[in-house]
Amino acid sequence: MGELLSINELSYSYHNLTAETLALENINCSVNDGEFIAVVGPSGCGKSTLLSLIAGLIKPSSGSILINGKETKVSGKNIGYMLQKDHLLEWRSTFKNLTLGLEIQHKLTESSYILINEMLETYGLITFKDAKPSELSGGMRQRVALIRTLLLEPDILLLDEPFSALDYQTRLEVSDDIWGIIRKEKKTAILITHDISEAISMADRIIILTERPGRVKKEINVNLTIEGERTPFKARSAPEFKDYFNMIWKELNQNANLV
Repeated sequence: MGELLSINELSYSYHNLTAETLALENINCSVNDGEFIAVVGPSGCGKSTLLSLIAGLIKPSSGSILINGKETKVSGKNIGYMLQKDHLLEWRSTFKNLTLGLEIQHKLTESSYILINEMLETYGLITFKDAKPSELSGGMRQRVALIRTLLLEPDILLLDEPFSALDYQTRLEVSDDIWGIIRKEKKTAILITHDISEAISMADRIIILTERPGRVKKEINVNLTIEGERTPFKARSAPEFKDYFNMIWKELNQNANLV
C-alpha cells in the first residue's frame, strides 16, 4: 500500500476587501492507497477548506498537493467529492440521478446502464430505481449520492460530513453502509467529521487539526480488537475505543472545544 496523496507545507488564506484570514498553515500529511483517513478539529479550523484544496476547487496560497508525485491536474487520477447534502434532483428518479454525473462528463454509455443496475442491486436500491428522492429515506439518499460519486471512478473519495443531517440511529446504519461500499470498491477515502466516535469507528488513521489557522497537531493510527469482520458499528464496542476517544478529546480540548 504505497503513498497516493502527499500534502506538503500547504497554506491557504481567505481574502476580502479589508482583511486576510489564514485558514490553514503549513499542513504536512500523506494518504496511502486504499487508506481511510478521518480529519477532526475545532469548528472553523479549515477542515472543509482542506478538502476543497485537495479537490482542486481552490488553489493553495503556498505549498503543494501531489497525487502519485504529480500535481493533481496532471496526475491522471480522479477525485470524487461527497458533500454534506446529497444534492439529488427532486424531479429525477434514483436511476436518473445516478446518470447525472456521467451525463455531464459525456461518459454515459450502454455499459454504464448495466453497471448502474448492478450497483443498485448490490446496494439494495434496485426496487427504488424509479423512485423520486422524496420517496427515499435519508440513508437511501446518501447511498444514492455515494454510488453517483463512485460511478465517476474516483481514485480518492472526499467525504465532507456526509452523515451530519441524519438522525443518530440512521447515522449509525448509513456509516456502516457507506464504509462497507468504500471498502468493497477498494477506494481511498478522506472523511471530515466533528464526531470523534465516527472518526474512530471508520478510519485507519485520524489527523487532528489545531484551531484556526489549522495545523496538523497529531496523527493517530487506529488499531481495534474486533471479532470477525470489522464494521463501524462493531468498532464502537472494541475495548480500545474508549481510550482512543479520550485521547482525541484531550487533544481537541486543550485549546478549543469541538462543536
